[in-house]
Amino acid sequence: MITGEQVKAARKLLGWSQQVLAGHVGVSGIFICNIERGRRVASEWIFRGIRETLEAAGVEFTNGGQPGVRLASRSESRERSGKDVI
Repeated sequence: MITGEQVKAARKLLGWSQQVLAGHVGVSGIFICNIERGRRVASEWIFRGIRETLEAAGVEFTNGGQPGVRLASRSESRERSGKDVI
Protein backbone atom coordinates (compact mmCIF):
# COMPACT_ATOMS: atom_id res chain seq x y z
CA MET A 1 0.00 0.00 0.00
CA ILE A 2 1.26 3.48 -0.82
CA THR A 3 0.84 6.49 1.44
CA GLY A 4 -0.61 9.91 0.76
CA GLU A 5 2.88 11.35 1.23
CA GLN A 6 4.19 9.03 -1.48
CA VAL A 7 1.38 10.07 -3.83
CA LYS A 8 2.23 13.74 -3.31
CA ALA A 9 5.98 13.20 -3.73
CA ALA A 10 5.47 11.10 -6.87
CA ARG A 11 3.13 13.66 -8.37
CA LYS A 12 5.61 16.45 -7.69
CA LEU A 13 8.47 14.46 -9.23
CA LEU A 14 6.44 14.34 -12.43
CA GLY A 15 5.47 18.00 -12.23
CA TRP A 16 1.78 17.07 -12.13
CA SER A 17 -0.92 19.03 -10.35
CA GLN A 18 -3.53 17.26 -8.25
CA GLN A 19 -5.99 17.94 -11.07
CA VAL A 20 -3.78 16.20 -13.65
CA LEU A 21 -3.39 13.09 -11.49
CA ALA A 22 -7.10 13.14 -10.69
CA GLY A 23 -7.94 13.26 -14.40
CA HIS A 24 -5.77 10.22 -15.12
CA VAL A 25 -7.31 8.26 -12.26
CA GLY A 26 -10.92 9.39 -12.72
CA VAL A 27 -11.44 11.12 -9.38
CA SER A 28 -11.64 14.77 -8.31
CA GLY A 29 -8.68 16.98 -7.46
CA ILE A 30 -10.18 17.47 -3.99
CA PHE A 31 -10.15 13.70 -3.53
CA ILE A 32 -6.41 13.57 -4.37
CA CYS A 33 -5.79 16.51 -2.02
CA ASN A 34 -7.56 14.71 0.82
CA ILE A 35 -5.62 11.49 0.19
CA GLU A 36 -2.31 13.37 0.24
CA ARG A 37 -3.22 15.11 3.51
CA GLY A 38 -4.39 11.90 5.14
CA ARG A 39 -7.94 13.20 5.45
CA ARG A 40 -9.39 10.49 3.26
CA VAL A 41 -8.68 6.80 2.97
CA ALA A 42 -9.20 5.55 -0.56
CA SER A 43 -10.38 2.12 -1.52
CA GLU A 44 -7.82 -0.43 -2.62
CA TRP A 45 -8.82 -0.12 -6.29
CA ILE A 46 -8.37 3.70 -6.25
CA PHE A 47 -4.92 3.36 -4.67
CA ARG A 48 -4.11 0.72 -7.28
CA GLY A 49 -5.21 3.11 -10.04
CA ILE A 50 -3.12 5.93 -8.58
CA ARG A 51 -0.09 3.68 -8.24
CA GLU A 52 -0.40 2.23 -11.75
CA THR A 53 -0.86 5.69 -13.26
CA LEU A 54 2.21 7.09 -11.51
CA GLU A 55 4.32 4.02 -12.30
CA ALA A 56 3.34 4.19 -15.98
CA ALA A 57 4.54 7.80 -15.94
CA GLY A 58 7.95 6.75 -14.60
CA VAL A 59 7.68 6.73 -10.81
CA GLU A 60 9.01 3.87 -8.73
CA PHE A 61 7.70 3.41 -5.20
CA THR A 62 10.28 2.32 -2.64
CA ASN A 63 9.38 0.74 0.66
CA GLY A 64 12.71 -0.09 2.22
CA GLY A 65 13.46 1.31 5.66
CA GLN A 66 11.14 4.21 4.92
CA PRO A 67 8.51 4.60 2.18
CA GLY A 68 9.62 6.83 -0.66
CA VAL A 69 9.53 7.46 -4.40
CA ARG A 70 12.01 7.99 -7.20
CA LEU A 71 11.95 8.36 -10.94
CA ALA A 72 12.69 5.11 -12.70
CA SER A 73 14.65 5.07 -15.91
CA ARG A 74 12.56 5.32 -19.08
CA SER A 75 13.33 1.71 -20.02
CA GLU A 76 12.21 0.42 -16.59
CA SER A 77 8.95 2.36 -16.92
CA ARG A 78 8.27 1.08 -20.42
CA GLU A 79 8.95 -2.52 -19.40
CA ARG A 80 6.67 -2.28 -16.38
CA SER A 81 3.74 -0.64 -18.19
CA GLY A 82 4.17 -2.23 -21.60
CA LYS A 83 3.88 1.21 -23.22
CA ASP A 84 5.63 4.52 -23.58
CA VAL A 85 5.87 6.85 -20.62
CA ILE A 86 3.10 9.45 -20.35
